[in-house]
Amino acid sequence: MEAKYCKESRVIRTSRIFPNDVNNHNTLFGGRLMSDVDQVASISAARHSRSECVTASTDSVDFLHPIRTTDSVCFISYVAWTGTSSMEVFVKIIAEDLKSSVRRIAATALLTFVALDEHKRPTRVPKVIPETEEEKKLHETALDRASMRQQRKQKSKDVATFLNVDYP
Repeated sequence: MEAKYCKESRVIRTSRIFPNDVNNHNTLFGGRLMSDVDQVASISAARHSRSECVTASTDSVDFLHPIRTTDSVCFISYVAWTGTSSMEVFVKIIAEDLKSSVRRIAATALLTFVALDEHKRPTRVPKVIPETEEEKKLHETALDRASMRQQRKQKSKDVATFLNVDYP
């Protein structure tokens, strides 16, 4: 299986912020941003693997600056690292004030997707080749994040063993 460049999975989506997209603080509703992040990241995962993919985890979503109705919001995603069947997708969210043209990193996110074969079982994915400094840094630091994901997943499984599924 031939490795692919990060840019081959890149997705860029820009949209406006409308009044129905904001919360009571008149900034983009966090749940809306998270939905958009998952959508663009899923396209990156599918482009990289050329197979059906499922979201395995939303590893982080960090809200750095509010996004207002005077802004556009640009989502840039790509596969930054791969395991055997898993793909770590990075999403950078850039807000741009449409009057002043000031741009800022409004949020970042990391998600993990798993590629599935025709029987809905995990299937191998190509490795990635980072080119830019940003891609290289994310790729170099991915093993630490993968280890933290595994630890967090095990802790979640441990907690699930004593959770009650009965109705209150």
